[in-house]
Amino acid sequence: MDLLDNAKKFVAQKVSDMPKPEASLTDVDFSFGLDGITLVAKVAISNPYSVSIPICETTYIFKSANRCVASGTIPDPGSFAANSKTILDVKVKVPNSAIVSLVRDIGADWDIDYLLELELIIDLPMIGNIRIPVSHSGVMKLPSITDSFFGKSPEEVGKDKETLQLEK
Repeated sequence: MDLLDNAKKFVAQKVSDMPKPEASLTDVDFSFGLDGITLVAKVAISNPYSVSIPICETTYIFKSANRCVASGTIPDPGSFAANSKTILDVKVKVPNSAIVSLVRDIGADWDIDYLLELELIIDLPMIGNIRIPVSHSGVMKLPSITDSFFGKSPEEVGKDKETLQLEK
């Protein structure tokens, strides 16, 4: 019995010391449309192995004001290349019906504080499925009426007002 336990501990130690793929969220882009908001999260995955590794699925949860706004699973998004860094685009759709629930978070600053949680599930041969969690929190600035009609950001509009006041 001791021999079997020692063998299990040895294998567990070797597996835990192996280099594992790592992921980080490099960018989150937002686009606003008539059907809702689309988030595109760019996930950089580094693969230390000499073979490509398949991604079984990707799960996501988009939260705002501690409420789940959108969640889902992307089955079989592909694989990442051997001995390199791969950028995976994860698209998250937030429908208009969910956007209405975000009104409480918009408030006076006209932005949405959010948390995007991703989990990549990869299949390593002889080891099995490994979950790589990645999360990102940030602030989504909403386009203002000024942006829509004049093409200026709120900061630029503020600078224009300051300039006008100084000139008077």
